[in-house]
Amino acid sequence: MKLHLKFDFNAICRKVLDEKLLEHNIKHKIIGFGEVKLLEKLSADRLESFSNDLKEYSIEIVENQKSILVQKIKDTITDMVFNNETATNLKASAYLSDTLGHSYGYLSNLFSEVTYTSIENFIIIQKIEYTKQLIINENLNLTEIAFKLNYSSVAHLSTQFKNTTGITPSAFQRIITKRRELN
Repeated sequence: MKLHLKFDFNAICRKVLDEKLLEHNIKHKIIGFGEVKLLEKLSADRLESFSNDLKEYSIEIVENQKSILVQKIKDTITDMVFNNETATNLKASAYLSDTLGHSYGYLSNLFSEVTYTSIENFIIIQKIEYTKQLIINENLNLTEIAFKLNYSSVAHLSTQFKNTTGITPSAFQRIITKRRELN
């Protein structure tokens, strides 16, 4: 028997983080995705123990200011693509600048310097990941997905999908359909 699962990355991360903070008896307030305000001072040993527990879930505490801002850029983009229907209709540059309070030029240069890729490329990768989830979990057609992700056309979505994955979205749909038939 095979199960097909639908999940929300943000909700999962928030739940794991909250559980681990409670498990370590750390008074806290979750401010936003990837951001927690500690309501008490932690000893180095407690912080290290907590950090080690998080690593089990591939969650790391970020301390470098540039890395913190790059992580905020990634989190904002992920939220924009996966969760924020209104944000996908805005220009990503304006949305990032408004949300993070820095000029897009600064954010773009910093992101490229730290990750060796562009913000635009990261957005495309996130959109393609979301497209795959929509094909698998929502049974939406490509026209609906292109509209939902604010693509100018299905052809534009298809080109980016193929450039990113090596196959067309239609071929991906056929693979998913065949896998479902076999199970």
